[in-house]
Amino acid sequence: MSGVIRSVVFAVVMVVTVTPFSLAVLATAVLKPLHRYHIIKLWARSMMHWARWICGIKYEVHGKENLPAGPAIIMSKHQSAWETMAFQKIFPPQVWVLKRELFWLPFFGWALALTQPIAINRSDGFRALDQVVKQGIARLKAGLWVVIFPEGTRRAFGEKGKYASGGGLLAAKSGYPVVPVAHNAGRYWPRRGFIKKPGTIQVHIGPVIEPAGKTAKQITQEVEGWIEGKMKEL
Repeated sequence: MSGVIRSVVFAVVMVVTVTPFSLAVLATAVLKPLHRYHIIKLWARSMMHWARWICGIKYEVHGKENLPAGPAIIMSKHQSAWETMAFQKIFPPQVWVLKRELFWLPFFGWALALTQPIAINRSDGFRALDQVVKQGIARLKAGLWVVIFPEGTRRAFGEKGKYASGGGLLAAKSGYPVVPVAHNAGRYWPRRGFIKKPGTIQVHIGPVIEPAGKTAKQITQEVEGWIEGKMKEL
């Protein structure tokens, strides 16, 4: 089966399954957040299964021993939709910092809102940062991990964006540790390319970065240094 046909079949599976699953997820609104999360993540986990069997996309995780016992802030590269689904299988229950416009998508956006993400208006500047800190601390105290993509939008594999300080500020204000993550998902699942390529995505989890005694800028620089250093190996 060619890459085009594989990609078309996978896209059909996504479209056919996301709407009915999103409608079913709306019924979980009455459940507690953690119980709701375990149901909501089932679709993402199923997509990992289909990505492997239809498109030949596998993955390997290195450094899982670095994960702390309690909630933490994940700061990661953002290259495609792959990591937004795979992280739900790789890491403990989590919420993401994302653009609020995603809520406007019919069905999918409504279900997404039930995951309790930190939905920001990127044009709000300092107000958005304050929201990340306040809501991030609340989510962490509730036992949820917080996923932040410090470069903001998705970047093509091999590209580097400016690292924003939101994740570092959340760590400095909350005292919760940071887990840096590097991966090369964009090599096989391009951010804007429809055609997906078979291969094994490499996910590297770095050593925990403790925020004690550090500024948001120092934390962000440390995260950037580790991630971009690891990316040179990928």
